[in-house]
Amino acid sequence: MTDSLHLQMTGVAEMIVEESNTARHLGSGGVAVLATPELVRLMEQASVAAVDPHLPPGHQTVGYHLDVRHIAPTPMGMKVQARAELIEINERRLTFRVEANDPVERIGEGTHVRVIIQTARFHDRVASKKGHTL
Repeated sequence: MTDSLHLQMTGVAEMIVEESNTARHLGSGGVAVLATPELVRLMEQASVAAVDPHLPPGHQTVGYHLDVRHIAPTPMGMKVQARAELIEINERRLTFRVEANDPVERIGEGTHVRVIIQTARFHDRVASKKGHTL
C-alpha cells in the first residue's frame, strides 16, 4: 500500500484570506486575521496533496494527529501557502513536516500525522455509528 510513497514527497495548498477564514468569523478570536483552524485545514490539504494521488484505488488518508504552532498573523486579502513534506512512513502512519508562509514571513509550522485507510471499510465503520446518541 505504501510502495508508491517515499520520503521527501511534498504537497502544496494555497488560499487568499477572506472574511470567512478569519478568527472573528469562525469564533476562534475577535480579530480579522487568518484563523488557526483555517491554517490547520490548509496544512492538511497540503499533506493530502503530497500522498493521496499516489495511493492505490480505494485508499486515502485521514488526519490522526496535529502539533502546530500558529506563530504570526495574516490579514485579509493576503495569500497563504502551506507546504507538507513526508518525513516518516511507519506502515499505514505517515508523518509530515508542515509549514505555512504569507508573502512576509513564516506564519505556522509543525508536524501532522495521517493514516492510510481503505475507504469502503472506513465508510462501513462510520455507518455503524449512526443512530447512537450520548
